[in-house]
Amino acid sequence: MRTRLVPFAALILALVALATGAGSAQAAGYRYWSFWDLAGDTWTYATQGPASAHPADGSVQGFRFAVSADSKDAATPRSAPSFEAVCGATPTKDGTKRVALVIDFGTSQDATQGDTPPAQRTACAQLPPDATSADALAAVAKPLRYNSAALLCAIGGYPRAGCGEQVGDAAPKPAPAAKHSSSGPSVGLLAGVAAVLALGAAAVWQSRRRRS
Repeated sequence: MRTRLVPFAALILALVALATGAGSAQAAGYRYWSFWDLAGDTWTYATQGPASAHPADGSVQGFRFAVSADSKDAATPRSAPSFEAVCGATPTKDGTKRVALVIDFGTSQDATQGDTPPAQRTACAQLPPDATSADALAAVAKPLRYNSAALLCAIGGYPRAGCGEQVGDAAPKPAPAAKHSSSGPSVGLLAGVAAVLALGAAAVWQSRRRRS
């Protein structure tokens, strides 16, 4: 009797797990330009925004367009060229500094609908000593677009629209009552569980009847 009930119990547990797991949340991400500093061959997420950062002469800074939840999982620029590789052909000039920029427009998976990301590019900005990273970007990658909160929305006109918009759902959303909802167990699944329970109960009763 017990031996017969073990696989039946396992089946019930599996069906219940399937029913309760159907509504798990999808992680939310945001589509935006992230800002990076290069040290050696390693990118580090910048601790200041481009408008407040004042890079030193010889700095390498990067911008990457991608979808990510936060700085911990943000995608870095896909190449890490040296300062010489970017600015070596730009002669020094008194009263200026040179800043190497890497601009990575991301992949088609990161792009907004209808947009095709341009190829990654590098540029050497020659600027006054007190210039910011935003000044460097404006010198080599116009047009730039910012929103009312001074968030960098577009570099070189890319993307054409949008600014830091959320991609994906932070939590499952309930569907209208008249339609099937993918955020929870379906009526058919619950009915199936109920049917298996009923069959199991009948089998137990039948077994006891035979033994008596």
